[in-house]
This record gives sequence, C-alpha cells and structure tokens, in this order.
Amino acid sequence: MESEGNRCRAYNALALCLIVLSGCASTQEAIEANDLLEPASRKSHAFNDALDRHVLEPVSDVYVKVTTERMRRSVGNFFNNLNEPNVLANDFLQGKIHQGIRDTLRFAFNSTLGIGGLFDVASGLDLPRHEEDFGQTLAVWGVGEGSYLELPFLGPSSVRDAPGIAFAIFTSPLFFLDNLAVSLSLGGLDVVDTRARLATAIELRRKTALDPYTFTREAYRQRREFLIYDGNPPLEEFDEDFFEDEFEDEFEEEEPFPEEPPPEEAAPETGAPGAPPEPEFPAASPEPLPEASAE
Repeated sequence: MESEGNRCRAYNALALCLIVLSGCASTQEAIEANDLLEPASRKSHAFNDALDRHVLEPVSDVYVKVTTERMRRSVGNFFNNLNEPNVLANDFLQGKIHQGIRDTLRFAFNSTLGIGGLFDVASGLDLPRHEEDFGQTLAVWGVGEGSYLELPFLGPSSVRDAPGIAFAIFTSPLFFLDNLAVSLSLGGLDVVDTRARLATAIELRRKTALDPYTFTREAYRQRREFLIYDGNPPLEEFDEDFFEDEFEDEFEEEEPFPEEPPPEEAAPETGAPGAPPEPEFPAASPEPLPEASAE
C-alpha cells in the first residue's frame, strides 16, 4: 500500500510538472502578451463559449422575454447591493477610507430604504456605486498581474485576480444563508441577469473579432487597468533613448543626398516687369571742333 501511495504521488508530481512545463513552453508572442497559460486558457474559452451558446444564451433570451426592463433593473440593483460588502472591504484594504465610509452608507441606505437593494436610492443621495475587488487591492499593494487566465464557468481572469473570486464569495451575504437551494437559485439568477446585460457586447465580439479569445483577453485587461487606476490609467511611456538611437542609426545608414550646384545669379532686370524693352539708339559720333581762324 505504501509503495502504491508513493507511486501515485510520483505520478501526480509528474503530471503537475508536465502542466507547468506546458505552460512555460509557449511561443514568443505568448510571452510578449503575458499569456503563458494560453493553451489551457483557449480550451477554457472554447468550453465557456459552447456553454454560452447552448445554455446561457437561450436561457437569457427567455429571461428577457418574460421580464420588463424595470424588473431587470431591480434585479441588477439587488445583486449590486449584495456585492457592496466586497466593495467596501476592499475600499478599506486599499486605504480609501473616505470612499469606504460612503460605500458603507450606500449599502445601508439601499438595504433599508431601497427594500433590500431592489431600488438604488443611494445614487440619488450623491452616493454613487464603485467597483472594487481583491484583485484591484493586490494591484494597489504592488502585486504583478501575472499571466492571463480564463477559467471554466468563471470566464476571464489572471493569476492576480483569481484569488478575488474566493474573496467575493466569502464576503457575499449569500454565503451565510443556511438554505443552499436559495443560495444556488439566486446565484443562477445573477448569472442569467449578467448574461442578459452583456448580450450586445457578446454579439458584437462574435461579429467583429477575428480571434474572439484575443479580443476577450485584451478587452478584459483594458477594463482591469481602467478599474485599478479609478478611470485614469497612465499614458503609455516610450523609451526616448531607444527612440533616438533608432533614428540616428537609420540616418547614418542612409546615403547623403548629392549637393546641388548653387543657382546662377540672374542679370538684374531693367525696368518694371512686363514693360516693353527700351529702344536702342546708335551712339552719336563726336562732332569736330571748329578750327580757329588766323587773324
């Protein structure tokens, strides 16, 4: 039994090494795109896309048909309010004390005056909704993004953002419900409502993206950068020394242009431009001097 257990552990270790090596054996393009786990992520993307086409899309279409826009807005407000504990916790973890206090008031007002969050009364009280999560908190703490990662059922993520999924689950009020059936039902409704709100974006990706996986990856990263910097991401910087060296080398390699001869000086013009030429008169011969008469 002990030898079989050691053999199983050895097989598991070998499988783990193969997974790690397969992620590291990526192309130069994957390294530059910070997508070292691209083979596994593409498989997850294909699975998620098939799940969306055959399950989520038909269910969300029925959901849209049997509900009104006002009803769907209330459902979205309800689940946004359930996410507020996750938001305000990360407010304080990021050192945003003032924003954390305001988000706490927002959660309190919407949970009471808004009837459990069905109505967003806090926005009318100058308490807008913020989007914070543990992945953003890790970014503020200086943790690097890591490789892009698409998870089955959960969608786009990254090595840095993945722990935020568990953090959001543990801070959600649904986690503390004793009735598992109610928790799962509400979680399923959240997924369907989110899919209905993203229907236009998903359809646009299918029609315009040459590579839906790459499109999703870059859109996710841009969105995350926008959230991390609170809507003010830094401008892309370029290496000025590299820029100058490249142009200096380019100019050095080019052959110099031949020098053009200086233009001939034009004779000074006489008279106004366009005036008829002055007539030329023959030179007058000198008249002879009169001879002096002898007296």
